[in-house]
Amino acid sequence: MSLKVGDYVEVLDEDLSGKVISVENNNVTIQTEDGFELEFETSQLLKSQSTKLFRTSMITDDTLQKIHTDKNPKKKKSVGVKRKERTQPAMEVDLHIHQLLPNTKGMQKHDILTYQLDTVKRQLAFAMSKNIQRIVFIHGVGEGVLKMELEYLLKQYDNLKYYDANYQKYGLGATEVYIYQNA
Repeated sequence: MSLKVGDYVEVLDEDLSGKVISVENNNVTIQTEDGFELEFETSQLLKSQSTKLFRTSMITDDTLQKIHTDKNPKKKKSVGVKRKERTQPAMEVDLHIHQLLPNTKGMQKHDILTYQLDTVKRQLAFAMSKNIQRIVFIHGVGEGVLKMELEYLLKQYDNLKYYDANYQKYGLGATEVYIYQNA
């Protein structure tokens, strides 16, 4: 096969095509749609019949014709979400210290509480940045110190409300937060 400058070619065994910009002995340099210049041996290339630079072999002319003539594409059916799935929180954060840190050796109770509250702040910031509306913070029952501090922290945010999480699933040891997102 003889290739010359200006021919359109496709690369065998790769999803590449381009225009021949130079031919030297058995080496051919092509320029892709993205402007990259790549060098191949002549045996790796197949001369394309189309003058379109990037015609893929998967799409035939018949398929292209059908795409362009189909004026009324069918609407996709929306997949319904079950009520139970809608009410499930998008995110759960377990604030038990053994879930957050592998070792608490040398930490005072105050240090542990501070770390847990910092985790809450980080997770709230993450949820707000990712547009996650519902979070459940699992704090456990215990003496109620973490729950009280959590509520104090959550009162400082204007764009959220908080309430006890689902009793059947979490008992009294979890608080659910709903974040109002700007549309």
